Amino acid sequence: MTFRRLIYGLLLFLQAGLILTGGAVRLTGSGLGCPTWPECTPGSYTPVPHQAEGQLHAWIEFGNRLLTFGLVAVSLLVLAHVLITKRRDLRLLAVGQLLGILGQGVLGGITVLTDLHPLPVACHLLLSIILVAGAVSIYDRREDRAEKIKVSDRLNSVLSRTHILLAFGVIILGTLVTGSGPHAGDEQARRFGFDIRSVSILHADAVIALFGLTLALFVAYRADSLVKKRIFIFTVIALGQGLIGYIQYFTGIPEILVAAHLLGAALVWIAAWRIRLAITTGEIK
Repeated sequence: MTFRRLIYGLLLFLQAGLILTGGAVRLTGSGLGCPTWPECTPGSYTPVPHQAEGQLHAWIEFGNRLLTFGLVAVSLLVLAHVLITKRRDLRLLAVGQLLGILGQGVLGGITVLTDLHPLPVACHLLLSIILVAGAVSIYDRREDRAEKIKVSDRLNSVLSRTHILLAFGVIILGTLVTGSGPHAGDEQARRFGFDIRSVSILHADAVIALFGLTLALFVAYRADSLVKKRIFIFTVIALGQGLIGYIQYFTGIPEILVAAHLLGAALVWIAAWRIRLAITTGEIK
């Protein structure tokens, strides 16, 4: 059990870590530190001395690429463990992790070859968000002791699904804000071209709606201690994330706060997904 918890937890940690290293690439302007793909520079898979992009930018981008290889290794280990232990309920999730990570490598290549076009950059993050959800599911269900919980009625079922979809929508809107702002990963990279004030307001409105839906979900599941606990955790994290978002907007979007907001986005998503898991699969004993 300790080994299972270790490798499943490591998978989740690295999936979330990829979001943060990707953010570091963008915030340091290192998106084209390795200007080609799959090589870092023409003729070399690693940064070379005195390359035009600079050693710091090159190694930051290369480090992000190396993490993908680490994720491939861990996902293979998780998949092997799932197959050996005959966990059929986790088989598709484990396969999805491996395929998704390989897809990240290809999408990362497209991002570089399109000179950091904001659309593949945004898709890069959204794929990470989906993979994080899968990793959370694998980790939460690792002990194979979950009991199915029957959702009390159709309205509650709709509330639960809408909550997680709205949380994902908030993240999508966040990518539009970022893709319209100054942190593109390179000074010459294209932006979406949306008015950043308008998309920021839309993003904030979606967050407010998410808080309202969270309250409704709390009322619907007030008799379920596990769901209530996870809703409380989600609310605390989301409030902190919202505070960071407002501060960064009114202080000119400084890099350190953008990095904190990116970390917050990952934590909010994990907390939201764990609410969904608590409703659909029950508590891990």
